Amino acid sequence: MPSSPIDDILHRLHTLQAELEREIDQLLDEKRKLFHYTLEQGRVRFEQGMRALQRHQKVGIWTYLRAARLGHLLTAPVIYGVFIPFVLLDIIATLYQHICFRVYGIPRVVRRDYLVIDRQHLAYLNAIQKLNCIYCGYGSGLIEYVREIAARTEQYWCPIKHARRTPDPHRLVERFVDYGDADAYTARLKALRQEIATLKKTASPASQDGEDR
Repeated sequence: MPSSPIDDILHRLHTLQAELEREIDQLLDEKRKLFHYTLEQGRVRFEQGMRALQRHQKVGIWTYLRAARLGHLLTAPVIYGVFIPFVLLDIIATLYQHICFRVYGIPRVVRRDYLVIDRQHLAYLNAIQKLNCIYCGYGSGLIEYVREIAARTEQYWCPIKHARRTPDPHRLVERFVDYGDADAYTARLKALRQEIATLKKTASPASQDGEDR
């Protein structure tokens, strides 16, 4: 079957994506040299003297609070009130994939690839800023983690594109069959399930040694 213009575009897009990832990795290496830190087994290591230099740029807690907008202070309880639902979602999604993905034969999503919490190591942040950064890193990473779990589940159970495209569909959507194409759904469902069963996990330096436990 000849490829469609969309297939050709997707192929070029994937090629460019791989090229982009290589360029980003190279840029990150340059930034690490510029700001004098390295990653050792996923842990941030600053060169000698860098932490002391960063501490000189830290804004004290009381100065930070006095300069804060009233709206920021009043909405803080609302922001942090989402923490409990986040934790429950984390627990439920992790239990779900460890139970169901084993039954379906789907590779499990590596949690630590998505939940990257490292900004608290920056000495130019005060305690409140560090806490905020830890929370943001957890919340944003958790949503990415859960989205990947949902995407793999969707390809296994319902790999059909929607009639109306969403603004930012997950990365597996383009593999799905077209909306309304009953023949393709019947013919390709088994193949799509086999494809998701052989999906390789995201390989980051921190996860080379195995899956999330």
